[in-house]
Amino acid sequence: MSEEAIQDEHEVRRQNYSEREKTAIFDTEFMPHVDSMYNFAYRLTFDEDDAKDLVQDTYLKAFRFINSFERGTNAKAWLFRILKNSFINEFRKKSKQPAKVDYNEVEQYYNSDDAGEQITTDLRVETVQHMIGDEISGALNGIPVDFRTVIILSDLEGFTYEEMSKILDIPIGTVRSRLHRARNMLKDKLAAYAKEMGFNK
Repeated sequence: MSEEAIQDEHEVRRQNYSEREKTAIFDTEFMPHVDSMYNFAYRLTFDEDDAKDLVQDTYLKAFRFINSFERGTNAKAWLFRILKNSFINEFRKKSKQPAKVDYNEVEQYYNSDDAGEQITTDLRVETVQHMIGDEISGALNGIPVDFRTVIILSDLEGFTYEEMSKILDIPIGTVRSRLHRARNMLKDKLAAYAKEMGFNK
């Protein structure tokens, strides 16, 4: 990710922080999110070493481009965007599965008159509530990374549609349709697991 790209994405003027200010921003606004950053990186890579490398790379870029960050804005969303882009540009190359997914059918349905709010029921109050962490992680690992990412950002990290749109660089409508599809995919995998284990629906 280039410095120009980071500036353009956030539409802020380049700041002129002193070295002391840079250190203060890094310590007080960036570092408190390190655990969330690692969790996000691990859920994307499912490899501890890759996750650590991804977080380290993200923080190095964050400090390098710190003048493109506007103090007092959403540091977590800014960092997540850098991490997401680093994952796509560098770490995703290691993936054995193609990353391309066709969303047209999903988006056409979601934007139609037949689609309602109820189709994106938050899984935190549905199937997931009876599952343990390893089961959810396994199910997440079984869905494509583009869908896994929106589940993580929305249901695990609590980002809004607008924040997710900025992090993922996609329209809000696409965020909603992708999240709908992702939740259905995860729900199907967890339901199949529950049935296999003999749980009642």
